Amino acid sequence: MGGTSPCASCKLLRRRCAKDCIFAPYFPSDDPHKFAIVHKVFGASNVSKMLQELPIQQRADAVSSLVYEANARVRDPVYGCVGAISYLQNQVSQLQMQLAVAQAEILCIQMQQEPALPTHHQQMEDERSLLLHHSNLDSIPQQYLNFASSSNVIQDPLKRESLWT
Repeated sequence: MGGTSPCASCKLLRRRCAKDCIFAPYFPSDDPHKFAIVHKVFGASNVSKMLQELPIQQRADAVSSLVYEANARVRDPVYGCVGAISYLQNQVSQLQMQLAVAQAEILCIQMQQEPALPTHHQQMEDERSLLLHHSNLDSIPQQYLNFASSSNVIQDPLKRESLWT
């Protein structure tokens, strides 16, 4: 910064702010709390080293992350950001469960409002009687017209009983 007003970090550290101060572009003098919290959690030396290792175009984002992480660590000294992330993931899970329950309730209501559809067995019986009524099937013996339902099929292949009942 060099000149009139030192940056927030130089003010807090009580040193003269040089022209090439690494903190000056990211910690302005009008927001001293921002650097104070980052300094308290990470230390000025560590923050300086981190910023020097990064390309200039990534430093502003890094400072934003450091400020966020420092605030989270002050609020929750044990878990910090991980606690916040965990809390949010738990909220997402709960909301997904609530959404699934609501969708199931909607489906139940929709099914109750639709007219009752005939069962598969009833539908097959209706089709068979319609076929018998409209066709000339008098010459076919009745035993061939009584189709076995799935419950009449013999399950044991060793039994030699008729499949048609």
